[in-house]
Amino acid sequence: MQLGKGSAMALLLSSLVWMDASAKADDTPVSFSPVEQWRAAVVGGDGDAVKTLYSATPPTVVYANGKKVESDADAKFWQDLKPRALSLSLISEKGRPDLRQVIFSAVATLPDGKSMTVTDQQTWQKQGDAWRMVVVIRTDAPMLKQPTSMSKDLYPASADAHADLMAAEKKAAEEHKRVLLVFGANWCFDCHVLDLAFQRPDLASVLGTSYEVVHIDLGPDSKKNADLVTQYQIPLDKGVPAVAVAESDGKLVVSQKNGEFENARGMTPEAMLAFLNEWKPGRR
Repeated sequence: MQLGKGSAMALLLSSLVWMDASAKADDTPVSFSPVEQWRAAVVGGDGDAVKTLYSATPPTVVYANGKKVESDADAKFWQDLKPRALSLSLISEKGRPDLRQVIFSAVATLPDGKSMTVTDQQTWQKQGDAWRMVVVIRTDAPMLKQPTSMSKDLYPASADAHADLMAAEKKAAEEHKRVLLVFGANWCFDCHVLDLAFQRPDLASVLGTSYEVVHIDLGPDSKKNADLVTQYQIPLDKGVPAVAVAESDGKLVVSQKNGEFENARGMTPEAMLAFLNEWKPGRR
């Protein structure tokens, strides 16, 4: 997920993008102390302490399950959950001395003994002597498999997108397929979620028979391959990953206009499958 380019918070976060996400193994605990402070307050049921960890200036930007909400709503979610325990596994951590982004999987043990998994992305800013959350992106009980790290090189810097696209078009013509262009970058968490989703048997079977998939790297500043972004009418202000479908001759069939895949972490497999089936050859 990428916040709208026009927001001040997006400009703040853009300074993080160029840094490589740390490659972490599954079940690596989160060691950033403010996150541990937050976890302890959540498990301890200390709602007031949780609220103090959100930024007042600038106000925390919170997205819960793809929708923008107030920080109090995020705090209330954890307060109402009343977890007896909260196990955190680090997915990615990057930053600089005054700004840090942490993505983790949280498994909450509920009062009835059941568990709930939450994917949480928190960006913290050093404000005076204290750290405060300035951005939170939370996904409750995700339906799609979430990556345990962001170390996979989905978008190699050395790749030639134009050459890859030409090769995909040639193969698509030979096999009567369409070309699926996936615009994104290695720093994009949702791009890694989408990659895992495409490996599901139900999605992979449609992709294998109907599409040639090409990854178009946007680079660390979202300016790479700008000509292809324009050609395939990709609205980067709606976030990434962004998807377009083209014929084997390069003619655009459809491009997403409303950032339909940018919150891939919160999508259902049925929604992805419906898109692939709707635009496969012979349907439109």
